[in-house]
Amino acid sequence: MPDDPIQDVLDDADEEMDEAVSYLRSQLRTLRAGRASPAMLENVTVDYYGSQTPLEQVASVSAPQPDLLVVQPFDRSAIEDIERGIMKADLGLNPNNDGEKIRIPIPPLSEERREEIVETARERAEEAKISIRNTRRDAKNEIQRVVEEENLSEDVLYGAEEDLQEITDEHTERAESLLDQKKDQIMEV
Repeated sequence: MPDDPIQDVLDDADEEMDEAVSYLRSQLRTLRAGRASPAMLENVTVDYYGSQTPLEQVASVSAPQPDLLVVQPFDRSAIEDIERGIMKADLGLNPNNDGEKIRIPIPPLSEERREEIVETARERAEEAKISIRNTRRDAKNEIQRVVEEENLSEDVLYGAEEDLQEITDEHTERAESLLDQKKDQIMEV
């Protein structure tokens, strides 16, 4: 069967689940672990000439030391706007503006703060797993619809549902693995 509608449903579900895992990976990257990382400022937006602009479009961010981020604006006149954007992002960081660049010292994390960040990571991983399960539910309904519409056997239905469950388990494990890696990074002193 060159045009297999059930395989199309499984491929679409696999793709959607991949997107959920990729989104989780990007969300976890913005959470602070023990050392400074430019990804910590990924979600910061700056009010640049009246529009909300992502920080990486108005400045470069580097981490020259494990406890310091340096933001170098492309346009020096936007330095106060960038500083305001970092403060508004509510990351618990205190940027220091020297007129040319913004230095952001990264204070060491307390045990309590580490546990809060781990909890946030858990919540984001759970959101990804919910998205994966929702995709599975939708795909399962679509498979049942195709089987009824095409008058296919129950064996085809059960086989497709098993394949779907394997895809779901694989993506759920990837989400768990990402969470475990991030927890280890955060709790590492």
